[in-house]
Amino acid sequence: MNDSTVPAQYVTGKVRDGIEQALVAAGKDLNGLKPADLALVEDYHTGGRLATVQLVDLLELTPQSEVLDDGSGIGGTARYLADRFGCAVTAVDLSDEYCETAHWLNRLVGLDDKIVVQQGDVTSLPLDDASVDVVFSQHVQMNVARKNRLYQEARRVLRDGGRLALWDIMAGDGRELGYPLPWADGPEHSFLVPPSVVRNEIEAAGFTVTHWADLTDQVGAMMRMIQSQPPSPLGLHAFVPTFRERVTHLTEALSDGRVRAVQAIARAGTTAA
Repeated sequence: MNDSTVPAQYVTGKVRDGIEQALVAAGKDLNGLKPADLALVEDYHTGGRLATVQLVDLLELTPQSEVLDDGSGIGGTARYLADRFGCAVTAVDLSDEYCETAHWLNRLVGLDDKIVVQQGDVTSLPLDDASVDVVFSQHVQMNVARKNRLYQEARRVLRDGGRLALWDIMAGDGRELGYPLPWADGPEHSFLVPPSVVRNEIEAAGFTVTHWADLTDQVGAMMRMIQSQPPSPLGLHAFVPTFRERVTHLTEALSDGRVRAVQAIARAGTTAA
């Protein structure tokens, strides 16, 4: 998100209520909820849980790994990592409402002992230097104007040899986008730049890119398939205003080249190991 400004769609006052109602409508028992029960409603990024799994599988995480979910939203990635690997995760997001919802969901699924949730700005992280092994940054930089600070902070909190795991939407052919989009109601909260600019900023912050994949075609097809499915009570529409309209605009932009979807891994240090 852009420094200390939280776009309106991330602060509605209805996030927890919307998710709770969706879980009940889907027949979930809130007193016996398992992490997997949240998979369809907690990953606020293109491709959802599948995209998270694909990114995680590029790494070699262990129970000893210390991880930052940077711009964590309601904490879906943090919970997935804590549940799958048993590792310690810090989740940082600018939205107080998202952080409060993450705390609630962590307690419901019994992962609050593995995850520390902190309200904070991704361009000025509330973490010590060299305190984590991996930083996950998924669909964050589109709300951040100062991308140099975003990646400098990721590098600061990573130990030498640690890795930045990136999954993001970037600018495509320069044509105008339709709004609202998942991350912005209008252009004043959207800070897309081309992939080459993002990569340059990452490298300038002290990283060596070891994996860079443009997955636009694959994710565009996936989004079209998802849109064709019958509606379900569970989904991001449970707490994101006008979500279906936002996804339609994004899917169209992915399909016609106005935006790109990039998956990347970068190692902290200027020499690849």
